[in-house]
Amino acid sequence: MSRATGVALALLAGYGAFLAYTAVAFGWRGIGLGPSPTRSTVRRDRLRDWLVQAGLGDVRVSELVAVSSVLFVVGAGLAYGVFGGAAPPLVAGVFAASFPFAAARRRRAQRRMRARDAWPRMIEELRLQATSVGRSIPQALLDVGRRGPAELRPAFAAAHREWLLSTDFERTLAVLKGELADPTADAVCETLLVAHEMGGSDVDRRLAALVEDRVADLAGRKDAAAKQAGARFARAFVLVVPLGMALVGVSIGNGRAAYADDLGQAAVVVGLLLVAGCWAWAARFLRLPEEERVFYE
Repeated sequence: MSRATGVALALLAGYGAFLAYTAVAFGWRGIGLGPSPTRSTVRRDRLRDWLVQAGLGDVRVSELVAVSSVLFVVGAGLAYGVFGGAAPPLVAGVFAASFPFAAARRRRAQRRMRARDAWPRMIEELRLQATSVGRSIPQALLDVGRRGPAELRPAFAAAHREWLLSTDFERTLAVLKGELADPTADAVCETLLVAHEMGGSDVDRRLAALVEDRVADLAGRKDAAAKQAGARFARAFVLVVPLGMALVGVSIGNGRAAYADDLGQAAVVVGLLLVAGCWAWAARFLRLPEEERVFYE
């Protein structure tokens, strides 16, 4: 073995020992010289944003899991009462356990739509107060937020408390962005921060352009949602029709005993999986593109 090979092996062994020590002592992951954002950290941040956008920022994931567990037991019990066996109740229980997350997703979509409706008006009012009326940018922002939609007021109240305590506009905007977890709020906050720190009259033009962009985005989304109204109504029959057919089947002939043999159990499992798959596929197909947050840590 040459000297160069020996040196290379020694360096690799030393670097391996460094990686092992930092993983055990500091919890670092990866092969870099220092810590880097892990996928789990990114997932936690996205999950937190998702809960905040749904108005569930104070709800722990464990609480959602507990509710899902209760619904799993209820759904499995009902399925057992109708179909018997073991596989159909298991599939039905898993499907029922997804209802809290589906409800949270729907709540999140409704809150975000109401926020999209409000932001153009709020930005326009903010532009007028900060330019025509001559109020300071922090005062204009907090005043507009206090009169905003009910979904946004707690975030502005938290930002107002931070402003009263620190009078640090950057920290105030950081609190506001964290509480709202909204791409439009991020863009507005960054625009106002630059205007507050740099000064100048450019804030009027930038906010006017932002209003125009938000109005166009809102109009496009409302048009798409209107075109999807019929499909969303029809999607409800994915659950209603199979459930009705199952209840009718119980009341005819041998009823529940008809599902007792292996073929009946397999047919029920396939049917439940198709219902759940069609429901999830339809939700994904009808989902409109979402903006990603970019101006946040």
